[in-house]
Amino acid sequence: MSPRIGLVGCGRWGRLILRDLLKLGAEVTVTCLTEETAAFARAQGARAAGRALPEPAELDAYVVATPAATHAAVLEAIVAAGKPIFVEKPMTTDAASARRFAALAPDRLFVMDKWRHHPGIEAMRREVASGALGRVSAIRASRWQWSSPHRDVTPLWVLSPHDLAITLHILGRLPPLAQAFAVVPGRPELGFVAVLRDAETQVIVEAGIVETGHRRRCLVVGDLGVLELTDAYDDSVQVRRGPPGEAAAEAVTLPVSTEMPLEAELRVFLAHLRGEGPPPHSSARDSALVVERLAEIEAALGLPPAVA
Repeated sequence: MSPRIGLVGCGRWGRLILRDLLKLGAEVTVTCLTEETAAFARAQGARAAGRALPEPAELDAYVVATPAATHAAVLEAIVAAGKPIFVEKPMTTDAASARRFAALAPDRLFVMDKWRHHPGIEAMRREVASGALGRVSAIRASRWQWSSPHRDVTPLWVLSPHDLAITLHILGRLPPLAQAFAVVPGRPELGFVAVLRDAETQVIVEAGIVETGHRRRCLVVGDLGVLELTDAYDDSVQVRRGPPGEAAAEAVTLPVSTEMPLEAELRVFLAHLRGEGPPPHSSARDSALVVERLAEIEAALGLPPAVA
């Protein structure tokens, strides 16, 4: 039986979610703001589309793809229905609401941290879990681009949820924030560096909107080797097996699938709804922790709190 999904939001990213849900065999009812968007959704194959939320009895689950600043309000409107929810990252834009929703729906609220379903990141996680890298001493994640189409929140809330989720996926934990500073003095909204650190690992997360190109990179340094994903669309992970910096360290290439992470995470969610597999990687508890770190970075940078 096809899972019945209520897709809340069908904008720039929501349209891609609609495309992949339909491709994966879901029956989709869309909630959106305009008749133009509703007509688009119906033309693509949505069962129905309009401004009203469908009755919970008509659905098996919700997928939320509205702007980040509206996530808390949308979750408030649907969480009492008791259905599984897959909400775009970040779960919310303030720590208090994230903790509240994690407590309300700990086993049925999941976040669409697509990078945790990226084949390259998953390959890196497996390498670390196998012990091939020894102790992971450092992670460096870079996420730079020119400008941002999102006007409801600063780039911190758009870009950095990905890299905090990647860190959580690879390490199994998220170290506390040690410091954060703006790349352009006095303009933290343009770009920043945040350092997270515990007794074992230092994590450097850097992101911003003043780079002329488009860069996505993740570097993992262990006592026994180094892993690097140099681009979101790479079909391999680059490896050096040996102590970091040693000229004799063996260079290895690990091939990975090029499946798009959005489709991968939606496939996992739909299989979970059918009782055929585990839930998506980012639980409500994990996602609340990511929101807490984002709020701490926001405060350390002196950015105004995101609208909640």
